[in-house]
Amino acid sequence: MTESTSTTGTQKKYAVVGSGYMGGGIAQVLALGGARVALADVSAEVAAKNYDRLLVESDQFVADGLFPAGSTEILRKNLWAAENIEEAVSDAEFIEEAVPEVLAIKHQTLARISAAARPDAVIGSNTSTISIADLAGPVEHPERFLGVHFSNPSPFIPGVEVIPHAGTSAATVGTIRELVRSSGKQSAVVKDVTGFVLNRLQYALFHEAAQLVEQEIATAEDIDTLVRTTFGFRLPFFGPFAIADMAGLDVYNFCYQSLQTEFPERFATPKALRDLVDAGKLGTKTGAGFLNVPAERTPELIAYRNKAYVAMQQLLDDLGPAPIN
Repeated sequence: MTESTSTTGTQKKYAVVGSGYMGGGIAQVLALGGARVALADVSAEVAAKNYDRLLVESDQFVADGLFPAGSTEILRKNLWAAENIEEAVSDAEFIEEAVPEVLAIKHQTLARISAAARPDAVIGSNTSTISIADLAGPVEHPERFLGVHFSNPSPFIPGVEVIPHAGTSAATVGTIRELVRSSGKQSAVVKDVTGFVLNRLQYALFHEAAQLVEQEIATAEDIDTLVRTTFGFRLPFFGPFAIADMAGLDVYNFCYQSLQTEFPERFATPKALRDLVDAGKLGTKTGAGFLNVPAERTPELIAYRNKAYVAMQQLLDDLGPAPIN
């Protein structure tokens, strides 16, 4: 991983407030990226206990081939358990709040962070559901505050959702995107709306799946099998817009019309799709769609797709079935 250094060439200093499963994992990511990372929690004892846990976890991850050799030594050098929040954040350039999803607890924690942190320190929240604008109230200089949402388990999930509120500065967003990149992750910036993007998509799928079970159309086990082995099989490589472009937006438009015979409101054709079809922009076969992949690159894209799917199946075969049952 890339060594994290500040503009003066010295090691960057970060803090994670909330050292449990999510916060601890985020601290591992940042520390393995080269930063000096303070852990803080409700007490020095809890922070110290979680520091020890993270080192033991790292040893196991190294033994399992999930972390590179030497990772525990890096964490031992770069992580430290602070006596309290104030000590952890006092000289940190970036502070990630990762306490429980309770507005009052987050407000209390963010107020302490804001009061003790440098005025130019960037403050992030790992919230997955609470409005960033609602969280920003206790933060002095709210232009340096935003959502920085890692996913569970954070050492192994590569994506980070970055959520500025209306008052977040563009410089703050840029700083966080670079921090995420230097930590070996990928970021996507989304607006501060209910559910943000990640959870709106995740819960929309779950909602439809739950209805199919409730209506006895399929069992939970069979639905999971279909998701894993059909459209979900594509998702590590292509998002929904790339998949639609490759399938053909005219095909999607027709499928929406079929779904509307039974569910006219729930599956109303999205205006964005309808407008593209009306304009003759049907995806990769016309060289224009949601992502505008040039038509001449379609053979290259298809070759990549086929290679990716075969590699994914080989990986699954090598891993064997998940120990769910």
